[in-house]
Amino acid sequence: MHELIRTNDAVLLSFAESLMKDAGIHCLIADQGMSILEGSLGMLPRRFLVEGDRADEARRILADAGLADELRDEDR
Repeated sequence: MHELIRTNDAVLLSFAESLMKDAGIHCLIADQGMSILEGSLGMLPRRFLVEGDRADEARRILADAGLADELRDEDR
């Protein structure tokens, strides 16, 4: 799995997840449990992960949807 986004924005994560579902790309939002444990104060970001062999495709889809500024650098 490759991390493409790290954020506290639940709406952004939901939108990204919807885009991946439409494209048939498996994705995972990691660290949701930690966010709940810390009381949903928004201090701990959640990570948006996609399957490794489709990461480039997912990155293009997210960029085309206007989320290019939210994408993490490829070398992280």
